Amino acid sequence: MLSNLQPNTPRKSRKRIGRGIGSGTGKTAGKGHKGQLARSGGRTRPGFEGGQLPLFQRLPKRGFKNVNHKDYAIVNVRDLEVFNNGDVVTPEVLLEKRIISKHKDGVKVLGHGTLTKKLTVKANLFSKNAITAIESVGGTTEVI
Repeated sequence: MLSNLQPNTPRKSRKRIGRGIGSGTGKTAGKGHKGQLARSGGRTRPGFEGGQLPLFQRLPKRGFKNVNHKDYAIVNVRDLEVFNNGDVVTPEVLLEKRIISKHKDGVKVLGHGTLTKKLTVKANLFSKNAITAIESVGGTTEVI
């Protein structure tokens, strides 16, 4: 009967702590008698070694993380040879053609390799060699 259907998974009710001696976890609520672990907030912090100098303090400090660091997707001029003459190259087009895998903080064009096609390249950063390589074949560079 539909009225007698029960869920297929076992359902276990939660343990109600400190609700009388008959519950099995009454009186001290499973915390034992007195001591640090019976108190409110009674645990040592993670990494505490009983007063011994903790491991993270014994190890030397090294380096730092620059919060202003930008990570650019790198594209070389030789990678732009897959485009046709007169094409406009943008970060979105580079993603579509799978020349870059992620947009990151922007796209930087470097001057490694040769370019033979006239392109309009739009990117966040250009190296000096990349600008000369693109403009020497009649292309233009635009900083986004």
